[in-house]
This record gives sequence, C-alpha cells and structure tokens, in this order.
Amino acid sequence: YKKQAEKINKGRTNNLSTQTIVFNLSESLANPNRLKEVELSQNPLSYIDSVKRNTTSGLMISSGLGGGTANMEYMTLTGLPVSNFSPTIATPYTQVVPNSNQTLTINNYFKKSTAIHPYRGSFYSREVVYKKFGFQKFMYLGGKYKLKHKMKIGTNPYLSDETAYRNTLDVINSYKNGQFINLVTMQNHLPYSDYYDNSGDYQVSGDVDDGEKYNISNYSAGLSYTDKAVQKFIEQIDRINKPITLVFYGDHLPGIYSNIDGNSLEARETDYFIYSNKYARQHGAKNLKHVKYVSPIDFIALTAEQTNSKVSPYYALLTEIQKELPTIKVYAYNNGKNPVFVNKKGKTIKYKQLTKKQKRLYNDLKLVQYDLTAGNQYLYKTKFFIIKSVIL
Repeated sequence: YKKQAEKINKGRTNNLSTQTIVFNLSESLANPNRLKEVELSQNPLSYIDSVKRNTTSGLMISSGLGGGTANMEYMTLTGLPVSNFSPTIATPYTQVVPNSNQTLTINNYFKKSTAIHPYRGSFYSREVVYKKFGFQKFMYLGGKYKLKHKMKIGTNPYLSDETAYRNTLDVINSYKNGQFINLVTMQNHLPYSDYYDNSGDYQVSGDVDDGEKYNISNYSAGLSYTDKAVQKFIEQIDRINKPITLVFYGDHLPGIYSNIDGNSLEARETDYFIYSNKYARQHGAKNLKHVKYVSPIDFIALTAEQTNSKVSPYYALLTEIQKELPTIKVYAYNNGKNPVFVNKKGKTIKYKQLTKKQKRLYNDLKLVQYDLTAGNQYLYKTKFFIIKSVIL
C-alpha cells in the first residue's frame, strides 16, 4: 500500500492538512420520497437534491435504523466498519475506543480540529471519545467551549440546524489555515410532534396509518428547514477564500416507518453529498462521478480524491476498497463470518462471490482493523499512516 500511495500521489497536488474539511452528520436525514410506501405532496429536500445532481453524491448504507448515530461517526472518522467487530460490540465509542491506547482518525492529519454537537456532550461518551481522537475542542451545551448561537424553530426543543451551521462558520472563520470539523446536528431527532407551522405543506399518502402520516409530515417539515439551512451554509462557504469541503450525510432513517422491512436496502439508504466550495474547486478540487452506494468508511477516500489530496498507505487501502470492492453492507453481522456487500445495482453480494483481489482487499482491512483495535497496534511503529511529510 506504500507503493499504491506513491502511485496515487503522483497525480495529486494538495495536502489534506491545508484543506478545511467538515464532516456533517445530519441527524435522521433520509428523504421519505425514496420509500415505496410513502408519497409526499412536495419534496422537503429540493435544494439538497439539486446539490446532489451537481456534485459527488449518492446513497450511504447505514448500519442503523432509528438509532446508532455514533457508529456512523466511528466509521466515517476511522475508516473501520463496525460489521467487522463481534456482534457483542454494539457501540465502538463505548466498548472499543476507551480501551485503546491510541485511535487513528482523520482529524489527526490536521493541526486544528473541532467537534460540534448542539446538545449534551455525554451521549455515547463523546467527551471521552473526542479527547481520545485528538480533537482540541468539543463544543456542546454546557461544555467548556461555548456554543455562541442557540436558536430553535417553532416549539422544537432541539437547537436548529441553522444554529449548528452558524457555530461551524465561527470555527471556520476563526482559523486561517486548514482544519477539520466534525459536526453532528440534532434538529431532526425523535420525537416528531407538531413543532412547525409548515407541516401542512407535506401531505402524506400511501399505505400508512394516520398516526404515521402525522409523524412523517412533521418530520418532513423539519427536513425542509434543514434544506434551507444547508443552502445558506453552502452560499456562505462559497464566499470564503480558502478551500472548504463539506461531507454531508444522514446517519439513519428515523424510526417512524412501520411498513418497511428493517433489513431491506431501502430501510438503510440515507442521502449524502460531498461539496467543495468555489475556492477549493479553483485550487484542484474536482467533482467525482456519481457514486450511488457508499459505506461510511468510504468518506475519507472520497474526500481525499475530491480535494486532490495525497494519501497515506492506509488511505491508499481505503481508496482501493472504495473503488474495487462492492459497498460493505455494514448492518449484516452474521457473527462476522459471512460478510455481505452491495453492488452498484443494489444487489446483495456474498463474500464467496468476490474476486480474488476483492477478497484480498477485504481481508487486508480486517487485519488492519484487528491490529488497531484488538491487537498490539504494530502499525503505529511503521510508516503506514504517514502522508509524505505529515507524520502522526
């Protein structure tokens, strides 16, 4: 993978550390319009869909349904799939990270990194986990680093996504060089009551009962506010003269649908896109082709590719996995012995159907994951994580 990294890096001119990268987990965001059982009177994510048409985008396969937020965070930040762990590991944040001497995450490649969550900091042991991950600051309600903006919409008890982006903009503008921001929003978290004055704009038809229609309608109204907040945020970062890339993804579907099979693909498809601002595009960033299905572990490789940034041997492995392997279907555990994947057509592929090269890639990732989480972390004594002059 050192050789593979050298090969990839010959064509790349940027360094991750000079970019401003925002990983934005959007709580419970997944367009209800995609579900066969649901029909909405209008699209609550019309702006986000327009962004998806014009930049790297597609569907992320979530390991959770109605929950499991921290597992998506773990995968996006480390590049390690939770499906490789024993089924007894329900949440790596509380069961794996605290017991590790060291955990490699993408923010380690940046001199400055900040985590933002407009809610309490204790959920999923985030205070402990973010410190272990090497974030210099964790901004949350009641924390040492204050959230300056605290707006809500209607009677929703949670802080709005617009508030989340305002606080993020403050962090972006407070530092002129490259930095990493992990933003986890809260606005669209359960429950879905009549918080908003526009829920009547999202009439629901289809094979669902009245209680479910009520929930979907209110949930969709919340999504529409997210849509507007994302539009405003993108317009704002487009005016900033430094390279900024936003990796936006929903972590899971909300647990409000009674008629869908929880283990079906449609129950696990959330929206994602990767957007580089005008300055970044003028300085080497490029839109990749539509990547229909991704696992959360693919965002690191896709971000490096889109920003035209050099990679370490480890990120070269993740790049090969993203390009060559069908998407890891991270919610089918089977005791870790029978992993399953999803091909570009949305069909389930079993391990035994993989090519020799694909099996090698997958097994190499398992070896890396074992060493970093359950083994002796020998890889830290090598140059496996070094990007050119960036040494961890």
